[in-house]
Amino acid sequence: MRVAAPAAAGVAAAGASILATSPDVFELPILARVAVTVVAGLLVGLLAWGNARLPGGVEKTREPEIGPSWRPPDQWPPPSAHFTGRGESLAELRGVFAERFDGRGHTAGPEATSALVVSVYGRAGVGKSALTAMFGNEIGDWFPDGRLYADLRGVDAPIDPKEVLTGFLRALGVRLATDPGGTDELRQLWLTWTRGRRILIGLDNADDADQVLPLLPAEPGCAVIVTSRRPLYLLNTYDKRLDVFSEAMGVELLASLAGGERVAADLASAQAIVGLCDRLPLAISICGGRLATRENWTLAELAGRLADERRRLDQLELAPNKGVRASLQLSYADCTDDQKRLLRLLSQVAAPDVPDRVAGELLAIQPIQGADHLEALMDAQLAECSGTDAARQLRYRLHELVRLFAHDIAVAEEAEEGRRAAIERVLAGYRHHAQRAAMARWPQDWSPAGRHPGGAAGGQVQAAEWLNVERLSLVAMVHQAKNLGLWEPAFGVGRAFCSLCHSLRAYWSDWRAVADIVCEAAEHLDDPRSLGVALLERSAVTGGLGLRREALADAERALEIFTQGGHTWWAARAMRAVGMTLSSEGNMDRGETFLVEAIAAFRAEGDRWWSARSQRNLAELRLRQSRLDEAAVLLESALNVFEEDGNRYSEAQTLRVYGEVLSAQARSRSSGGDPAGAGGAFIRAGLTLHRAAEMFRARGEQWEVARCLRAAGEVGNPGREHGLLELEQVRKAADILSSLGDTWGEARTLVSAGRAHARLGRYADAENALNAALHAFHELGDRWWAAQSQYYLGRVRLDARRAGDAEAPLRQAYDDFATLGDQAAMRRVREYLSVADPRDPR
Repeated sequence: MRVAAPAAAGVAAAGASILATSPDVFELPILARVAVTVVAGLLVGLLAWGNARLPGGVEKTREPEIGPSWRPPDQWPPPSAHFTGRGESLAELRGVFAERFDGRGHTAGPEATSALVVSVYGRAGVGKSALTAMFGNEIGDWFPDGRLYADLRGVDAPIDPKEVLTGFLRALGVRLATDPGGTDELRQLWLTWTRGRRILIGLDNADDADQVLPLLPAEPGCAVIVTSRRPLYLLNTYDKRLDVFSEAMGVELLASLAGGERVAADLASAQAIVGLCDRLPLAISICGGRLATRENWTLAELAGRLADERRRLDQLELAPNKGVRASLQLSYADCTDDQKRLLRLLSQVAAPDVPDRVAGELLAIQPIQGADHLEALMDAQLAECSGTDAARQLRYRLHELVRLFAHDIAVAEEAEEGRRAAIERVLAGYRHHAQRAAMARWPQDWSPAGRHPGGAAGGQVQAAEWLNVERLSLVAMVHQAKNLGLWEPAFGVGRAFCSLCHSLRAYWSDWRAVADIVCEAAEHLDDPRSLGVALLERSAVTGGLGLRREALADAERALEIFTQGGHTWWAARAMRAVGMTLSSEGNMDRGETFLVEAIAAFRAEGDRWWSARSQRNLAELRLRQSRLDEAAVLLESALNVFEEDGNRYSEAQTLRVYGEVLSAQARSRSSGGDPAGAGGAFIRAGLTLHRAAEMFRARGEQWEVARCLRAAGEVGNPGREHGLLELEQVRKAADILSSLGDTWGEARTLVSAGRAHARLGRYADAENALNAALHAFHELGDRWWAAQSQYYLGRVRLDARRAGDAEAPLRQAYDDFATLGDQAAMRRVREYLSVADPRDPR
């Protein structure tokens, strides 16, 4: 029949042509001419029929080939039996469809001129197909003319749109000939056969926009849901990026597969499994399936298997070429050679995330080119943007399972020398940026007189913001440099990091760990000056943590190194560090000697800033010795230097100490029977501390703000109203220090809280705070402040009229101060001990 029809059509066409064009026809009689016309018409009709049956043609009818039994196609996949989570994503999709369709699938709202297209994209295994399958089944009744679905096979083996169109048209009942034509012809048929219909179309696992665009209908009553690993940037599209599960969603999915009771019995291991799966639904599903088929396995055992990075991807395989690794391989294979190499090298970087400049450093190309490759990896869902840093640079990280996948390939394909060289380039970049930030933040830490163009307040604030962003990356890179034996960059990056932490008095645990590595690196470099600098860095952090003996040993060793090497400026800095540590430990006389020598040495070097700062340190020692007038003179001199130099930060620090001295003077006048003079002094002290706090607050110096608040809480202005206000100031200081991770500062603030409670007559609260402080200082190994806590505890019990209970802590405080050689503190304790036990010979 397919052969006969064209032949008949050809004969009919020829006959019609002859009859219609022959001049002899018009010579025939009228009846004969009518007969010829009728025959020609019949032949033309035969011609039209033949054309309708030619290869490549279609039946010109909208009736389905199957006849009355034909149904609208329903190719939508069933929802997963274990579908869980994604409530927010489902609600979002419902909202999008509700803006276009009413509950019966009719278009609603603004008049639409094209089909609704929704794009759901995300990394491999994130659950895109499961989400769209669930949602498509939920709204299936809205589309009475059918639901079409095609797996476009993504980057694995992308299907030609022509094949998809052919399948969709056949499903709609279109009778296609053996050669329906090209994609353009099929698209015209597709637009024709979808016109006026309401069809839901699912396009799963698309490769790119070119694969999808020919498949989009123009009919406003139709809707298309597309899934892909990368954004497709289609027009008139609602784009939804599907992220990994939350921990709760992951645990819920694991429980639905492995059993709720089993998961509830070991929730901690379940949470660990979800975390080790990178919260990726595919990986969690594989783990749940393993547990379901291995009842003898515990969740803890599976978590232990996953914890081994070398075996983790093996545990997340269902079968050869089926699992997380196989899924990632498809995305990796679709990358260019440069993108693949960048992914491999990124997996070698220990930093949790990096600015875009690191890509250029890894590939040894221009930063903008590296950033382009990073963006391409992000489009491929192999990397993700973790935000914008203080320098307004985009930051990127690898998904954990991607990192493990890329690491295995890097070890196999990248020479060790090449990987090491790439890390060295990244470390050089971090060293440059860290030193620039540190010099801007605290120029006096890097050279005599501290003259540096970045030392303005704006540069200092930006440096602090930069550290907040880069802290984890810097710590990780310093550790990586150590592990690779790259001692020069380990020292350079670590030294800058310590300087930044010292200036901010923040990130104490990281500061301590990096300071240890800096010392180790200096030892390997065999450079005495670098070793002395490293020892001073470690002395600063251990002293701040209350580890006075360790701090003193490092400072004294640094002083010896600098003295022997003739580094006079650094020797002066070491003198100051020794003096401060001795005074903090309670050895006031020796501490005073070193501080006085340091001031003289800095003056000989012509360094006004360090000389004035050391004067402030000496004033703090005088304050503890109750030599208040001398302390005030030192502070006023230092203030003049900082004001003249325009150093607002150091000025604010000095004002804070000056406020503490004024507070002590006010308390002295109050106890000496001069209430009028004391009142004015209390007001002046409060205003001075408030001014210092505002100066720090304007710069974002939270640690310094906390110190001012704590000092304000210790002013001791009589009256319940003042007492409540001071207690509130102490509480605010404690909150700030806790957020900064300053454990010593928190302990110190507990002492302030105890004293504030005591002034209000809340003796039980005061004892609780002081006992907590005592315990904390014992944990920290700070003997002087432990003794001070005992001293205040004894005073609180005396105020509460419990002289018998006051005797033990006061005796302990006296003995501890005697061991430390703090004569001034011994005198203070002796005064109260004589009240607690008049018979005590001390």
